[in-house]
Amino acid sequence: MIELTLIGIGTGNPDHLTLQAAAEIAGADLILIPLKGADKQDLAGLRRDICARHAGPATRIVEFDLPQRDDGAADYRRGVDCWHDAIAAAWRACIAAHLPRLSGRVALLVWGDPSLYDSTLRIAGRLDLPLTCRVIPGITAIQALCAAHAIPLNRIGAPVQITTGRRLRDHGWPEGADTVVVMLDGACSFRALPPDGLRIWWGGFVGMAGQILDHGPLTEAGPRIVRARARARAAHGWIMDIYLLRRDQPISGGGGGAAPGIRMNCDPA
Repeated sequence: MIELTLIGIGTGNPDHLTLQAAAEIAGADLILIPLKGADKQDLAGLRRDICARHAGPATRIVEFDLPQRDDGAADYRRGVDCWHDAIAAAWRACIAAHLPRLSGRVALLVWGDPSLYDSTLRIAGRLDLPLTCRVIPGITAIQALCAAHAIPLNRIGAPVQITTGRRLRDHGWPEGADTVVVMLDGACSFRALPPDGLRIWWGGFVGMAGQILDHGPLTEAGPRIVRARARARAAHGWIMDIYLLRRDQPISGGGGGAAPGIRMNCDPA
């Protein structure tokens, strides 16, 4: 029986790793590290560094090329399904090659937390292998963003909506939400919203050494963020970012919003 453990490793700071996660890495027989292309070697490098710190002496570290998604597929959901099938097949091949008896402890190190806007659990469900699946939670990008800006996620008693850039562009501000957190946005989709009355807290490479932060009224901070994101992407070849949007005036009772003013903490690109 394969015991598959999906380990949340936080947002890029090796110190975000929990003691439970470190213990699971040390006890794994096989750890799989995906390679996402030359422009994202930093991601594989972080996983290698974590394994170098915490993996046991008998743990096998196996790297594999992550299949690429067809971004041009006419049917978005069908394209994602095919991509997940291909990733599951790559996992299966690695496990069969290195644990031919199909018995042992296999671990995957998952950016952030496996439960939040991550498909690792869904891909695990596609494995045609005798296995059990466990999850070790990790620090999410949302937690890291709020900590970096020293703000609460929610106003007192007020709702929070977590969504994607695609849905924000297609559907606008979620009905009934006071605060909106946007993930998986490669297009600065906040530009699709009427900016008046909104504030934004943005972070790129949150938790990593090159963390970039900005916040303020969306009318003022939005253009700065677009420029900073473009510079960072050009410098690194990739960027992972996240942002929180909040109405200046809450839609329900309660306060607790961040103090007014603009703070920008941008490391040089």
